[in-house]
Amino acid sequence: MLQVTWDRFRLAQVFTISRGSRTEAQVLTVTVTREGVTGRGECVPYARYGETLESVAAQIAALPEDIGRADLQAALPAGAARNAVDCALWDWEAKRAGRRVWELAGLAAPGPLVTAYTLSLDTPEAMRAAAAAQAHRPLLKIKLGTPDDMPRLEAVRAGAPDARIIVDANEGWSAEVYADLAPHLLRLGVEMVEQPLPAGSDDMLAEIARPLPVCADESCHDRDSLPELKGKYDMVNIKLDKTGGLTEALALRVEAEAAGHGVMVGCMVGSSLAMAPAVLVAQGVAIVDLDGPLLLAEDRAVPLDYDAAGVHPPRPELWG
Repeated sequence: MLQVTWDRFRLAQVFTISRGSRTEAQVLTVTVTREGVTGRGECVPYARYGETLESVAAQIAALPEDIGRADLQAALPAGAARNAVDCALWDWEAKRAGRRVWELAGLAAPGPLVTAYTLSLDTPEAMRAAAAAQAHRPLLKIKLGTPDDMPRLEAVRAGAPDARIIVDANEGWSAEVYADLAPHLLRLGVEMVEQPLPAGSDDMLAEIARPLPVCADESCHDRDSLPELKGKYDMVNIKLDKTGGLTEALALRVEAEAAGHGVMVGCMVGSSLAMAPAVLVAQGVAIVDLDGPLLLAEDRAVPLDYDAAGVHPPRPELWG
C-alpha cells in the first residue's frame, strides 16, 4: 500500500528568502506498507520548480502500488514526488531486512555533522540581532539576494564576529552586483556563495573572476545537470527534493566529486523525516546545511538529535 498525506509544521519565526516568506513548512509524507512493514519518506514541493502539494500528490497517487526503487527512477522525474517515495522505499527495505539503510547502501556507519544555521533575509538591524543570537553556532548561512545586500553582510559579521559564514543569494543577483560584492565577501570572511545568478542565466560565471567558491543550487538537480556546470561552479548543493531521492543523491555525489566539484548537502524547510536520509549523503562533504528542524516550532514525534556535535544520524524509529 502506498499512501500520501499532507502535513504542516509551524516555523519558529517567519522565514524569508529573496522569493518570499513563509510561516509554516508544508510537506507531503509518503507511507509504504507491505508484508506488515511500513516505511516513510517526506518531500517539500517547491513552486520554483513548478511543483505544488496537489501536483506532487497526484504524481505519487498515479504510481503502481507495488513499485520498487529501480522502476521508480524511470517512472518519475527528479523532484519532490520521487524523493518521498524513494526514501520511503529505502526505509521499508531497511526495516524489512532488520538492517540500517547505510548498510544496505554499502556506506560506512554515519556520525554527527556540524550543520549550518540559516538566517533569513531581513533588515540589517534584524539580521545583526539574529546573528548575535546565533553567534555560538560554528557556521551561519545568510539569505541574501537583493541589490543592496552590503549593509546586511556588514551587520551579520558585526553580530557574529567569530562564526564561519556562507551566503545564499537564491538567484537574486546580477553578474554586475556579484562582481561588486565579491571582494567584500572575501573581506568579511565569507567562505562560499551559493547560486548568485539565476539558473539558465549563469554563463557569466565562467567569464568573471570567482575569488571564492561558487556553489550551484538551482542550477544543479541531478547527474544530468553536471555537464552544464563545468567552468561555472566550484561546488554543487545536493538536495534530495531536487535529485528525486536518496538513490540519485548518492550517485550524484560520486559523479560530482569525480568531476572535481566540492559538495554541499542542503535541504528545503522540512521536518526531521526529510533531513534523515540527507545525513547519509552528507557524511564527509565540505558543507552541511541540514538545519530544517532547527527552524521549526514543532517536529516529528521522534526527531533528529541536534547538539554541540551537530546533527546526529536518525534513530530507526524515525527513518532508516
